[in-house]
Amino acid sequence: MRNMALILGGGSVKDFPLPYCIPLYHTVSDEHLPHLKHLYDYRNTQQFEKDLDFMARHFNFISYREFAERLSQDKKGAKPAALLTFDDGFSEFKDIIIPILERKGIYAINFINPAFTGQTDLMFRCKASVILDMVINKGFSLKKINEMTGLRLANSGQLKQYLLHISYGKRSVLDRLATGLGIDFREFIRNHRPYMDLDDLKLAETRGFGIGAHSWDHPYYASLGPEQQFETTEKSLQYLKENHIGEEAFAFPFTDFGVKKQFFERLYSRNPELISFGTAGIKTDSFPRNLQRIPMERTDAASIIKGEIAYYQFKERLGKNKIERG
Repeated sequence: MRNMALILGGGSVKDFPLPYCIPLYHTVSDEHLPHLKHLYDYRNTQQFEKDLDFMARHFNFISYREFAERLSQDKKGAKPAALLTFDDGFSEFKDIIIPILERKGIYAINFINPAFTGQTDLMFRCKASVILDMVINKGFSLKKINEMTGLRLANSGQLKQYLLHISYGKRSVLDRLATGLGIDFREFIRNHRPYMDLDDLKLAETRGFGIGAHSWDHPYYASLGPEQQFETTEKSLQYLKENHIGEEAFAFPFTDFGVKKQFFERLYSRNPELISFGTAGIKTDSFPRNLQRIPMERTDAASIIKGEIAYYQFKERLGKNKIERG
């Protein structure tokens, strides 16, 4: 239905159904980024500025703290509030995104994984993208991968499907494949420096931008047990507290789909001021402090937001715009 809404042009932005809009990006770059290129179509600088200009006409961009205050007091403005969010703490945030946002007077918060802060490791999906990029663009051997896996992958499309379906629980497969191919992830990290360091995070805060938690190392929450879910969440929040950075904010990696009500009850009991964020588009939640964001990297902002409005209107007739937690 979302794709159909995009094809048909979607709904009118004046009919945006919630008092807030929470766009989600990962990075912005005009360069080829091997660790991200095969995961999603990140926006270039021109596309990103066009997105911002569109959203600024229809929404009022505000800071996280103003957003949290509005949420707690149920305040509404003349236009829906917009909280601009980024995930994963990629280095382009400080090098490319912050200068653009400062010029436009727009705030953003970036949700980070402490396991990767300071170039200590690379998220498992990013490793999959690097391996795929090396085969496509550097001539690394697909035959060698077939020998190591016992598969019969015939082309890069089949390789992509295989690599991107490797789960968090089986992520060590990616390290073994890289070793067999002669890919050194540590060298890649040294050369590309994909993430912000702790000093970068602190500098972003001094320049008025926010930092939030995004789990320790970006797992699929639905694949974890309740204790594992809570542990990786609390560990990431504790990192921010210990380093005296960040807001009382947490964004689920990938999605909050399948996360049970017991998790939220425990999370908010431990962190009563916390706001959490999913990625389900325009929806509400049975836990009103768990807010859903709109992924913004499929196409341009106008098409995505109009498509999300049309999808919301369609599901409203079915009574399916609220996430109920079992």
